[in-house]
Amino acid sequence: MSAQKLLTISQAVQCLRHGELIAYPTEAVFGLGCDPANEKAIRTLLALKDRSADAGLILIADEFEQFEPFIKPVESALKDLAMASWPGPVTWLFPRRSTVPDWLAGKHATIAIRVTDHPVCRALCAAFGGAIVSTSANPGQQPPAGSAAAVDAYFGPALCGTVAGDLGKENRPSEIRDLATGRVLRKG
Repeated sequence: MSAQKLLTISQAVQCLRHGELIAYPTEAVFGLGCDPANEKAIRTLLALKDRSADAGLILIADEFEQFEPFIKPVESALKDLAMASWPGPVTWLFPRRSTVPDWLAGKHATIAIRVTDHPVCRALCAAFGGAIVSTSANPGQQPPAGSAAAVDAYFGPALCGTVAGDLGKENRPSEIRDLATGRVLRKG
């Protein structure tokens, strides 16, 4: 096992800006993240997780406006539906802009977004000045990391470090809902 490196928010932002991967506490489990505009970082993250790029990734932010480069405008009633659940542990599939690459959104016409209510995630996105990738910190079919030590055991030196902080109160990863249909794709 490597020596666990705990990061402050400002250190984590520097890691993101340098194209490195970080881990951080979320509402239920530890997440892995990177800059969603950095293809190399995303491909490294996908390889670490043994995850196909076709699946797509979730983006989190501390305010809705940070998603504007990634999503198409939607009817105000649909936006209001999502906004009523945010900030909180609900991820919505919004129609993606044509400029969003498949290595980020997969082979989907949508992209998964969540305005998080976790204080560490909110501070991280605010300091970064935009949305970040958020996927559970686990390789392949392993259970998601529930502690910084578990993150370190899974990924060790492959990460820039893990942001210090506690998990939120949720027991399961975020619920995922399709904005167009309202259908729940993953229960929270």
